[in-house]
Amino acid sequence: MTTSAKLAVLGSINADHILNLAHFPRPGETVIGKQYQIAFGGKGANQAVAAGRAGADIAFIACVGADDIGERIRQQLQQDRIDTAPVETVADESTGVAMIFVNGEGENNIGIYSGANAALTPTRVAQHQQVIADADALLMQLESPLESVLAAAKIARAQQTQVILNPAPATALSDELLALIDIITPNETEAEILTGIAVKSDEDAARAAAALHAKGIDTVLITLGRRGVWLSEQGNGVRIPGFSVQAIDTIAAGDTFNGAFITARLEGMPMHDAVRFAHAAAAIAVTRPGAQPSVPWRTEIDAFLQQQG
Repeated sequence: MTTSAKLAVLGSINADHILNLAHFPRPGETVIGKQYQIAFGGKGANQAVAAGRAGADIAFIACVGADDIGERIRQQLQQDRIDTAPVETVADESTGVAMIFVNGEGENNIGIYSGANAALTPTRVAQHQQVIADADALLMQLESPLESVLAAAKIARAQQTQVILNPAPATALSDELLALIDIITPNETEAEILTGIAVKSDEDAARAAAALHAKGIDTVLITLGRRGVWLSEQGNGVRIPGFSVQAIDTIAAGDTFNGAFITARLEGMPMHDAVRFAHAAAAIAVTRPGAQPSVPWRTEIDAFLQQQG
């Protein structure tokens, strides 16, 4: 891959409503919030923004509602160096919404209304097949309809476009889809749902990765939070530690990792260096509040890595 390589992202766009709390409410409990904000998010958009700010040549396939916030999000994506021509406006539907609680430790709970994201059907995906064919890599998540993710993966495979799947939110996936994936990036929970193996240690991560390799996936990156990432290429695994920072908000940390990682790979960085680059981007993101507002630009990532030595 070269610096002129192209990336396509297919995924969701949400307006995030974020409320900071001392602790998550128990059933029936009311907790007074400390801070409230509306920010742009959605796993697809977050990953597209992370890639765009990291320097990728990127087009984004997505849907927004016929509302003011949808148009504002489209304009913001353009400022983040993203080709939004494949972002369609869906009549009589609202832009997707995420309701997010953030506790005092920076952890989050999220509820989502799909809205226009549900309109990203296989038919709409097919209308943008040239975007996928022209790309060197296709990055997807699971906030879009599963049948659309499968349709896009099939187009990519037919056109020799590399397929990267971040299998979030966690859900079971068909062997048909998994066989079309080149690189998969689950966290521990998602890896367990996909393999039935609880990931509590490096040994567990290696076994989960082996199970995913057996489904036909060449490269597995299991994100392990503060412990870093378990990288397994065709059965050869190693844990790559992350960076130690004071996290205030983990929203979009995984999305930032994914967008930065594939950008680095498209630039030709070796796998280990690409993971470290992505670790740096995610480390910066967790020190800031919100989803897309927390995503760093390339100059910030490079400066962080220089400081780390």
